[in-house]
Amino acid sequence: MNLTTIARTLAAAAATFTLTLSAAAQTLKVDPKLDEYKAVQGVSGTIKSIGSDTMNNVMTQWSDEFKKFYPSVRVEIDGKGSGTAPAALMENQAQFGPMSRAMKPAEIDTFEKKFGYKPTALRTAIDTLAIFVNKDNPIDEITLEQAKKIFSVAGPDMTWSDVGVKGALAGQPIAVYGRNSTSGTYTYFKEHAMGGADFKASVKEQPGSSAVVQAVGSDKAAIGYSGIGYMTADIKVLKIKTADGASIQPSYETALSGEYPLARFLYVYINKSPSDTLDPLRAEFIRMIFSKAGQESVVKDGYFPVPAKIAHDDLKKAGL
Repeated sequence: MNLTTIARTLAAAAATFTLTLSAAAQTLKVDPKLDEYKAVQGVSGTIKSIGSDTMNNVMTQWSDEFKKFYPSVRVEIDGKGSGTAPAALMENQAQFGPMSRAMKPAEIDTFEKKFGYKPTALRTAIDTLAIFVNKDNPIDEITLEQAKKIFSVAGPDMTWSDVGVKGALAGQPIAVYGRNSTSGTYTYFKEHAMGGADFKASVKEQPGSSAVVQAVGSDKAAIGYSGIGYMTADIKVLKIKTADGASIQPSYETALSGEYPLARFLYVYINKSPSDTLDPLRAEFIRMIFSKAGQESVVKDGYFPVPAKIAHDDLKKAGL
């Protein structure tokens, strides 16, 4: 799903409910049209999730919430990167494949050749991928063209003066941190912030989003990217300056409106034949994700909840 499609989908869904924000910070309330989750009989077993590192924390939040209803259920979460989810689903190593990007056409084709049907993509949360610097860096905004030059082979090695920073930091080389190639965040940033250009060899690849944030938080000359849910007090999230001169802060409002150019869905993929009914364990876990409790867990983890329309549409896709 490309950015234009995501923006239109979010804007259409957002029109169905009112967003509540406090003046100082985003105090999100989930869509009141979401269902309340109620426990049912016959749910047991082990939930196995392999995929996105970005979604490790929210998968844990969902699992903890689920275990309140079903204490005997065991949960195993392995965040190796979004690129590991398709194979894990195909090889029956996991029932859930969280991904911070949509599956690539080649991944879907491989899946379909094996099973005769496509994997089911569930849009479980909304994220704004953020570009950030150390909290002591005076820069407040960046264009995507500047980001492309900093991170990709399309630009030279740069100092902070090249993007307008003055003072003690100006002459220092920009220390660039990013994710490794199995990461969905890596792929998404490459496609949507860098126009598909390759990363520079000098980018310091980190094994997870929290590692990127920690590295930038301890290096005054650093820049990096991750999902907004990993934000800490040691970093500053940069606004994106658009071609018309607007400076867009990543927020729920700008994600839903399509104004923020790096908004994305966070997906959970499942392997479900159109002719089969989901087993109780998977069915109830998915129902819980799309319930008020499940989307409140999304908010607790720093991401944005999906509107009820998206929740209900994707429950139907799962046959629920």
